[in-house]
Amino acid sequence: MARRHQTPLRTSVEDIDAARRAPSTPQTQSSAYNLAFADAEFLTSEDTRGIRFQLEYQKVEYLLRERGINSTVVLFGGARIPEPGKPAWAAKNETQKQNLEAASRYYIEARRFAQYASLTSKAVDYSDYVIVTGGGPGVMEAGNRGAADVGAPSIGLNIVLPHEQAPNRYVTPELSFNFHYFATRKIHFLLRARVVAIFPGGFGTLDEFFETLTLIQTHRMDPIPVLLFGAEFWKKVINLEALAEAGTIAPTDPDLFTVVETAEEGWNVVRQFYNLPEVALAE
Repeated sequence: MARRHQTPLRTSVEDIDAARRAPSTPQTQSSAYNLAFADAEFLTSEDTRGIRFQLEYQKVEYLLRERGINSTVVLFGGARIPEPGKPAWAAKNETQKQNLEAASRYYIEARRFAQYASLTSKAVDYSDYVIVTGGGPGVMEAGNRGAADVGAPSIGLNIVLPHEQAPNRYVTPELSFNFHYFATRKIHFLLRARVVAIFPGGFGTLDEFFETLTLIQTHRMDPIPVLLFGAEFWKKVINLEALAEAGTIAPTDPDLFTVVETAEEGWNVVRQFYNLPEVALAE
């Protein structure tokens, strides 16, 4: 956190410390006596849900502003996709194992795509085009790793799940966040987004893809490059042309995104959209 501004008034930190040193009596041991902002029972109650929403939004916003991060490049994709050469830890049968291990090529492309974005970000002192992922394994790890490869910072927006999840080791520690609410996490994914790159994944990936398209379609969000990596995968999974034919979306709505295969192809779409200079990856 940033240093506090000098003030002649007592700070909340000082009063928390003073309250802890109060004599132990029935009154001071009652939860009613706890300072409201230091009372975990009160802050996690149903009545303060709105405050928790605000705090989850404000903490991340505060730290990103302190860091001077104006815009981001968002990577969504499957947590179960392994690094090439590593076993498919999430596979439940032989078919899944083969498919997930074959999909490891997207780990490579996500990593390279993040390198392109991060080298572009370096030219503006990492204030724009900063990589952000969900902070977990698979494609998320590849995105944060690509940034780390070129010495760039990257953001991880983790969320507490019933099963164990920890941030991948490539997220910049000072930019590794954790959420309780999916809603506030979603806001921070798109609030600064200049690009959304979507790799093969499951329900969470589909959720973020369709939410991004809906925001652009309804003009709640400015058009930005939305890149869908892997034509063969997505052709099997979704059929937006069928929706257009049925009349439930506009005939031009499938044009809201671009299908690409490689990091180079995807970054060229971004570069042309924003008129960015070319960058070259070290081989």
